[in-house]
Amino acid sequence: MLPALYVSHGSPMLAIEPGPVGPAFDALGARLRALRPRAVLVISAHWIYSTLAVTAAERQQAWHDFGGFPQQLYALRYDAPGSPALAGRVKALVEAAGIPGAGFVALDEARPLDHGAWLPMRYFFPDADVPVVQLALNPYLDPAVQIEIGRALAPLRDEGVLVVGSGSFTHNLREVFGEERPVQHGGAAEPYVEAFRGWMVDALDEALRTGETARISRYRSEAPHARRAHPTDEHLLPFFVALGAALGPATGTAGRTAGAPAPARPAEVARETDAVTYGVLAMDTFVFEGMGAAAAA
Repeated sequence: MLPALYVSHGSPMLAIEPGPVGPAFDALGARLRALRPRAVLVISAHWIYSTLAVTAAERQQAWHDFGGFPQQLYALRYDAPGSPALAGRVKALVEAAGIPGAGFVALDEARPLDHGAWLPMRYFFPDADVPVVQLALNPYLDPAVQIEIGRALAPLRDEGVLVVGSGSFTHNLREVFGEERPVQHGGAAEPYVEAFRGWMVDALDEALRTGETARISRYRSEAPHARRAHPTDEHLLPFFVALGAALGPATGTAGRTAGAPAPARPAEVARETDAVTYGVLAMDTFVFEGMGAAAAA
């Protein structure tokens, strides 16, 4: 069984100014390559859509979906293979789960990979030799529903597919691009960032231990400084998809492989990076191993 990941991809500058996060991503990439995944499914904060869609192209390319950065950044490429077969499998799993608001998944043969997908993949699979498929994020679906989407995708982990949510554990760009822009690496984290992260990690530990996700799903009303940490929450929603993939299919969820053996060990999480860039962008990256309880969210 392959792990599920939530990656904080930070600023596009991470691709050329790695700071302390780059070496951590390099080390994680070496471990992931050793697992020899047959493909990667990425859910990125930068493909938001009013429904769900999945890339179905035979060949991917990097989309430089940002402006105002050094020209060096726009020269970077990531021409990984796509996988129409995996796209079809993703569509079948999600549609079969019967999740309200996620009953249809379109196949998109034209969408390139946004930087939320190709930036971490350049660290993890620098040779661009592993097929990559990207699933759109519907930001109108709340965290509990995002968890159910992740649960529907959980069987992929037994099929050699790495499931990766990509966003930012905190994401307030108004504070990055303020009057005095903080340094990217090495600055002190704002106290509210630490308070928010502490609550989220505690709620995550509870969810993995018990299989109950109600508390963490209510983060926006219960976590300290949640609306400052995420004025809009599209960069945190991929975290909930990854969490769902870690917890595994809920009882009765369509798409669980018939006769599949019980998980070898319960879900557990390793926090691979905990740096903060620009003082306010938390770069927490979580690797989920095993598979958790099948309690409904």
